[in-house]
Amino acid sequence: MVIKFNSFLREEMSIYDIQKALEQGEITSKELIMYYLHRIASYDQDGPMINAMLEINPEALFIAEALDEERKSRGARGLLHGIPIVLKDNIETKDYMHTSAGTIALENFVANEDAFLVKKLREAGAIILGKANMTELANSMSSTMWAGYSSRGGQTLNPYGDPTLFVGGSSTGSAVAVAANFSVLAIGTETDASILSPAIQNSVVGIKPTVGLISRRGIIPFTYAQDTAGPFARTVTDAAILLGALTGVDKADSATYKSERKSCEDYTSFLEVTGLKGARIGVYNQGSDAYYDSGEYDAALFHHAIQVMQEQGAVVIEDIDISSFHREWKKGVLLHELKHSLDNFLINLPAHFPVHSMKELIQFNQQTKVNSLKYGQDKLEMRQNIPNTLRNPDYLHAKLEDIYFSQDQGIDYTLKKYELDAIVFPSYIGSTISAKAGYPTIAVPAGYMESGRPFGISFAGNAFSEATLIKFAFSFEQATKLRKSPQLH
Repeated sequence: MVIKFNSFLREEMSIYDIQKALEQGEITSKELIMYYLHRIASYDQDGPMINAMLEINPEALFIAEALDEERKSRGARGLLHGIPIVLKDNIETKDYMHTSAGTIALENFVANEDAFLVKKLREAGAIILGKANMTELANSMSSTMWAGYSSRGGQTLNPYGDPTLFVGGSSTGSAVAVAANFSVLAIGTETDASILSPAIQNSVVGIKPTVGLISRRGIIPFTYAQDTAGPFARTVTDAAILLGALTGVDKADSATYKSERKSCEDYTSFLEVTGLKGARIGVYNQGSDAYYDSGEYDAALFHHAIQVMQEQGAVVIEDIDISSFHREWKKGVLLHELKHSLDNFLINLPAHFPVHSMKELIQFNQQTKVNSLKYGQDKLEMRQNIPNTLRNPDYLHAKLEDIYFSQDQGIDYTLKKYELDAIVFPSYIGSTISAKAGYPTIAVPAGYMESGRPFGISFAGNAFSEATLIKFAFSFEQATKLRKSPQLH
């Protein structure tokens, strides 16, 4: 059976275009949801089997109908009214969907409260379309697990032609859902590169914000120091709209207290076509040999990106040095905080659940290993005997060193030394130092290699510099307009 859709409904629709069509009565939010459900059915779970979506919200159409009626009677709440959004599967929703972080052990977990950011989205009139697949437990299961794989959801594929292309992780499904036009927007989470990596690999815009700009409450945790949620979109404009809807102080998340008077509810005022004019941009291109040999780097495309910035009036300082970039970062924070935070999450699960600690999760996986341990669980096992107190001296020293060398002797020092407004990296090679600092980065498409593989760049800055980074990214995007929709068949 062939379903005929309104002629307006097409790939690569922007929020502004959709809102204009909704206001003029050209389409309804119900039709919009039906269109994306059709694409999911045709390309995600059939055809090329992209496998980005883990679960669909059974109430999405009802919510869309209610929002259509509200628009008619009282008007739209704002730019997200009636707009579909996909959430990474570690973000809790109080509805008929599950929150499992890709694990079989949690496949039946239904949260008793929306995550703080989900409440913000619902208040803005957004429609939670479904949950996206992710690298299981945010890539804390196995050192050999392929990015975008989970025991519950299987393997997510890169939509850009070759199914063997690296797809990025761990917010893989969220990025792919936006890239493949299964949703207008998506939310991912990042500890280190989990937003930036899939954004680059799938040619979409991804914003990893300052830790504390968006509440972490209601997200299955990995670390306290580095975790944050962030938006995916096909354009900088749409990403900026979504970011503004997510910000705000949460009384139950102390990390958000510092964002008061530093965050914005509307970042669209920073979308300046001439945003790069006069900006001082430092170019960092001293990544590891492994990166340049990995196939992720394209010298010609990166050089072109730098040239565009210069043409747009930016003062480009090439070959800057970040003295602490190549230091051997200790693993104490990632080791100890995962054990502590995950145990605290699991112990609060309802009594009938099979796991209430990391130890019980490891045992459950061993008992269901045919389905749960395709790649093993060595990352979990190496943490199971770590004390759950966060007083270990190695951990404490690692935490202090992370802050000192990423902030004081890292990004802050470099920005001051070269008098920079931002640092630009090829791909996402700056993710670790920004993650350790808790500082923001925005990834934007910067072309395609001869093989068809997407390439991107990332702008990084100091704490709460999202507005500046959005301005630079938008100016670059508008000067290049390099994003292409993947050809799905």
